This record gives sequence, C-alpha cells and structure tokens, in this order.
Amino acid sequence: MSTLKVHTVESAPEGSKSKLIESVKSFGMLPGLHGVLAESPVALEAYKTLHELFKNSSFNAEELTVVWQTINVEHECHYCVPAHTAIAHMMEVDATLTEALRDRKGLQDEKLQVLHETTLSIVRNRGRISDATLEAFYVAGYGERQVLDIILGVAQKTMSNYTNHIANTPVDEPFQKFTWSK
Repeated sequence: MSTLKVHTVESAPEGSKSKLIESVKSFGMLPGLHGVLAESPVALEAYKTLHELFKNSSFNAEELTVVWQTINVEHECHYCVPAHTAIAHMMEVDATLTEALRDRKGLQDEKLQVLHETTLSIVRNRGRISDATLEAFYVAGYGERQVLDIILGVAQKTMSNYTNHIANTPVDEPFQKFTWSK
C-alpha cells in the first residue's frame, strides 16, 4: 500500500520544482523516487547530493555497483535493485557482476567479493564490523577512505530504500525490465 505521494514537477512543492527539472534533464524522465522525495525539498536535495558525492567517491563503476546493489538487495528494495541494474548497464558494468549481486551469489573477482562482504557486514551490523573483516578489506587493497566511502553509500541507499519501502514507489518504466524481488 502506497502511503506517500509521487509528485510530478507540476504538483511538487515550490522548493522541489527546480530539483525535479534537473532530474528530468539528467534522466530523460522523472524517477519515481525523486517524485516521492519532492514532498520534502530538503530530503530531495539531500538524496541528490549524497548520490553525486557517492558517484564521485574513490570507487570505480564496478565498485559503486557492488556497494549500491549489496545494500539494495540486503534491504530488499523493490525499486532500487532494478534502478541500479539499469544504472550499471549505463555505466557498462559487466552484467555477470550485476546478476550475481541480484541473486546473492559469490562474485568472480576476489577484491569485489571482499568489498561486497565488508559492505554487507557494515549494513547488517550497523557499522560494527570485526577486526578480521576490516583487515581482509585492507589486505584486498582498500583503505580507510574506502571504509568511509562505503558509509556514504549506506547513507544514500538507506535514505532511498527506506523511502521506497514506505512509499511503495512504482518501478519506473525504463527499469521494469529489471524487476526484482527477494
């Protein structure tokens, strides 16, 4: 049951209209998540800012996808899993990686598998991870910056995943071919 309105540019509060217009220009459509967040101009701005900051973190396209999809799948987000599958395709991430994440299967690349496991541990344990998990992360070639970048990704995805759960945001037409459920 949807409990939050999905705004259009026309129905959105005045403080969100310019941000929604930016979304339409960027995506060629208005993502439903942005339409929901528009009810609170500051929430919409915060989400869009977190998204841009995370995209510009120390992670490459594959690593961004691992962090995003690990969180989306763990949170069972019916909207973000298909959306980030489409985004991964646009970023030219190998579909094998995306499908493994969606299906909760092991990753072929050991470093990406460690990133997945560390992200999952951070999410499941609310930021309390073992010394062994952290050491494995460092041995794989990541550093303190990447730990903090994961936390940035968790902040972004928690905001969107929780919003989509409460709003039951309809999956946008361009993402529907990537529909996902647990």
